[in-house]
Amino acid sequence: MRFRNILVIIGMVSLSVLNGCYKPGPGSTPWQASWNEENAPEINPFADEVRESEAHFVPVIIASTPTPNPPIVLPTPRSETLTYVVQQGDFLKKIAQIHQVSINQIIETNGITDPNLIDVGQVLIIPPPSYDAVAPAFKILPDSELINSPSNAGFDVTELVSAQGGYLSEYFEEVDEVSLSGAEIVEHVSLLFSVNSRLLLAVLEFQSQWLTDRNPREETLSYPMLYFDAAQSGLYKQLAWAADMLNEGYYLWKIEAISIWTLSDSSIVEVEPTINPGTAGVLNLMRYLTTRADWEWAVSEGGVFATYYRLFGYPFEQAIEPFIPENLVQPELQLPFETGAVWSYTGGPHGGWSGGSAWAALDFAPPGEALGCFPSEAWVVAVAPGEVVYSGHGAVIQELEGDGAWQSGWSILYMHMDSRERVDAGTYLEAGDRVGHPSCEGGFSTGTHLHIARRYNGEWIAADGDLPFVMDGWVSSGFGVEYDGYLTKGDVTLEAWNGRIAQNAIQR
Repeated sequence: MRFRNILVIIGMVSLSVLNGCYKPGPGSTPWQASWNEENAPEINPFADEVRESEAHFVPVIIASTPTPNPPIVLPTPRSETLTYVVQQGDFLKKIAQIHQVSINQIIETNGITDPNLIDVGQVLIIPPPSYDAVAPAFKILPDSELINSPSNAGFDVTELVSAQGGYLSEYFEEVDEVSLSGAEIVEHVSLLFSVNSRLLLAVLEFQSQWLTDRNPREETLSYPMLYFDAAQSGLYKQLAWAADMLNEGYYLWKIEAISIWTLSDSSIVEVEPTINPGTAGVLNLMRYLTTRADWEWAVSEGGVFATYYRLFGYPFEQAIEPFIPENLVQPELQLPFETGAVWSYTGGPHGGWSGGSAWAALDFAPPGEALGCFPSEAWVVAVAPGEVVYSGHGAVIQELEGDGAWQSGWSILYMHMDSRERVDAGTYLEAGDRVGHPSCEGGFSTGTHLHIARRYNGEWIAADGDLPFVMDGWVSSGFGVEYDGYLTKGDVTLEAWNGRIAQNAIQR
């Protein structure tokens, strides 16, 4: 029973960085801004001709220097040459990503004449990575502006989209058999992926000018993020993919899993260790969409940063710091089952929403012998007291702080909740009150189950990290393999297994 859209294997993820030393950041003294047209790029590299709405100017920020983030401890780049035996389903791009080298390095080292033809069993020599550039230390935005955080709680997407009057304001698309406006799609993606809606609007505007242009370029109409994948066409899928890539960079940076950035043209950029996770998220998204020259512009003062600034002002003025308190403690939580019901622990730590987010979620299958997607009569119950702030599309979100905004403090996501008898938004639940029935509704699922995850201030909190997921004394742990993991209580340990066996049975 799996909840998975995009699988991110840390060892397969390669990343990228920039050149420069200027670090915009939160300032305690007054600041001013002006548009520096001399430093603006002459053309937009994403279009054949420039429209007035596409012009990106460089804001000059006069502010106090922010306190620099301490450098993270990056993975040590590989220095030795390896050999790799080609497996069924391999292709050069995949092999290059696994080993964090460029495709051209593998081609040149192995004398490959046709990069589309490699044979199963073929032995490839994998050289150490060589860098084409070093990333700059320019900070694009604070962490709380990448995450759907308390700073975003009062932001009205519909009002902003309507005021700008571009193509997005008239756009509609069917999502899960419901017609949603462009603004509603932005809000929906922001909610599910927990990515700040202001940032989603900024990168959408940067890529396609949908926010301000009533007649955007034709190639953006199906691919507004300019990510040309036939399986990811339309605004919803393009934004969902973008949100996942923003999350991927953010959370991998936080666990120090990034050593290089590999760009779409296979050039490799060495990481600069003093950037913050929010900036890493933007760098990660743009690496998929740009060549080296375009990427360096996109992540500079004149790129995404300038678009965000023009729409919403200086991003570090919105910063919440510290975003995640050092002494954060999880509130007391119970297991999400009714007393006496025997469930199965089927999924260890994995993505809170899709593959790019932190491994914040655990999976449980309801009692019974049925397999696959089936109507379950079992009840999922609230793990703690709190108000339901969202109920729809298979998801229920409960905030535990009592202020009615799930972005503030602790919140719980209950996923794959069937529409039948699902709790309504606005309902206050005590611990043990019924939330709904597990199902396959919402997201992607191969079998009826509950997917449950925690967030604090909108950030996904890893189930196997420094603050493990604890319910009724059962402590979650993992060992670096998505969906594998353990629940331990005293001297009893359960191992996640994709099925119902005595070794993964659990009850209150």
